[in-house]
Amino acid sequence: MPFLSLPGSPRPLGGSNLHAFPIAYGCWRFAGTDVQAARAKIDAALECGINLFDHADIYGDGEAESLFGRVLAEAPSLRERMLIATKGGIVIGVPYDSSPEHIEAACEASLRRLGVETIDLYQIHRPDFLGHPARVAETLARLRERGRIREVGVSNYSPSQFAALQAHLPFPIATRQPEMSCWRTAPLRDGTLDQCMQYGQTPLAWSPMGGGLLGLGPTGAAVHPHRARLIPLLQLLERLAGEQGVSRGAVALAWLLAHPAGIIPIIGTQRVERIRESVSALGVELTRFRWNEILQTAEGRRLP
Repeated sequence: MPFLSLPGSPRPLGGSNLHAFPIAYGCWRFAGTDVQAARAKIDAALECGINLFDHADIYGDGEAESLFGRVLAEAPSLRERMLIATKGGIVIGVPYDSSPEHIEAACEASLRRLGVETIDLYQIHRPDFLGHPARVAETLARLRERGRIREVGVSNYSPSQFAALQAHLPFPIATRQPEMSCWRTAPLRDGTLDQCMQYGQTPLAWSPMGGGLLGLGPTGAAVHPHRARLIPLLQLLERLAGEQGVSRGAVALAWLLAHPAGIIPIIGTQRVERIRESVSALGVELTRFRWNEILQTAEGRRLP
């Protein structure tokens, strides 16, 4: 049985002229260290080919962006080698605000913290039920016209929420960011990936390790409320990893990379060795049978 294709070449971000390595680096836990340690993680990612760095203004209450900006201030040439993505629209306690006033202010604040003139990919972090998509679209278009952002994406949007926003935009949305892993498989069935393939958006999968569940050991898995599904999945991933001499995480990433929608998983590790290890996913060999075996094991049921 032939192996599924896991191309290591850069993947386009939607229909834009931006291209990203098949794995991205997420900065939600990036804050809380110094410039030297932060630089080591950025360097490790770039050395592996990873060039898309995903932020949000609430990561570390802005400190993740600020620390990243301090690295760029000390080594400005790094900017030429990367795509910077960030998100806005969450206000702790509100919790969502996609009003023109807030999104414009949030974007400008992110630009200042990052120390850059343009954000390559600006994303609405979560849909705001009080934000009319026409006004959100006008705001994003205005930021793009001013050169403050290059491309637009959405995070945690349903297919209908995406369609409502896209209907008012004068340009295509480049990316979608759903939560997805071989543990969290909802985007396969809720229309998200189908819509990405229909309209040409690139899915950026956040939490590709299932929020850490796919890295659990036997003790942790044994007390999980869904251990009846989780333990067999971890055992299967471990067996496949052992057969190919890679980590369990590499197999989990490969499962996402093999999907025809061109998913880019966003890794969030803070360990340099794990960043380097992640690219071994591109060498994992999965057949259709193995890919579906992982899915069926994770969901605890056979495909019809």
